[in-house]
Amino acid sequence: MDYTYEQIAKMIDHSLLNPVMTDADMEAGCRIAAQYDVATVCVKPYWLKRSVELLAGSAVKPTITVGFPHGGHTTAIKVAEAREGARDGAQELDMVVNIGKVLGGDWDYVRADIAAVVQAGHDGGALVKVIFENCYLEDAHKIALCGICAEAGADFVKTSTGYAGGGATMEDLELMRAHSPAHVQVKAAGGIRSLDALLQVRALGVTRVGASRTVDILEECKRRLAD
Repeated sequence: MDYTYEQIAKMIDHSLLNPVMTDADMEAGCRIAAQYDVATVCVKPYWLKRSVELLAGSAVKPTITVGFPHGGHTTAIKVAEAREGARDGAQELDMVVNIGKVLGGDWDYVRADIAAVVQAGHDGGALVKVIFENCYLEDAHKIALCGICAEAGADFVKTSTGYAGGGATMEDLELMRAHSPAHVQVKAAGGIRSLDALLQVRALGVTRVGASRTVDILEECKRRLAD
C-alpha cells in the first residue's frame, strides 16, 4: 500500500450537513469523527459550539459552512457568518460562491465576495474553502474561479456542496488542479463514497474530500492495510 491510515483519515472532512439531521445525529457524527481521527467535521453553523466541546482533546478540526447551500446570501451576511464561526471555534470555513453572479459573468462582484470571506476567515485564524457548485458551471467559469480564488488567498477550491444535481467528477478535479497554483488545495465533495473513489481523486492531487460514508471508507482502509 502506498498510504497509511492517517494519510487517508486526514483527507476526510466528515460531513454532517443533511438538513434532516437531528441534534442526536449531529452528536453521534462528531463522536465518529473523533473516533476515526479525520481531518475535520463539517457541521451546520448552529451546532458549532457543541462540536467544539465534543471534539475537545482530539485532533479533529471543527468546520462550518458559509452561505450554504446556494451562495445567494449578501456578502455582509457571509462575512458575519465567517467572523462568528471563527470566533466560536471553527478552524475551517466552506463558503459557496454566488452562483448566479458567476453565471452572469459579474466577476467584480464574485471577486469581492470571495475576497471578503477569505479575509474574515483568515483574520479569525480559519482556513477558507471556496465551493464552486460545478454542475451548474461551464469550464470557463471554473477556470476563472480558480484564478480568482488564488488571487484572493483562498486555501482550497472545492467542487460542490453535495446538495445540487451533481458532485465531484474526475474531469472537474483535473481542471481545478491544473488551473490552481500549488499552494491552493483541491477538495472533492459529492460522490466520494468508497476508499477506491477517494484513492482515485487522491491520485489527481486532491488533498481533501467531503464524505458522509466515513466509517465505510476508513474501515475498508483498515482491512486493506491489515492484509
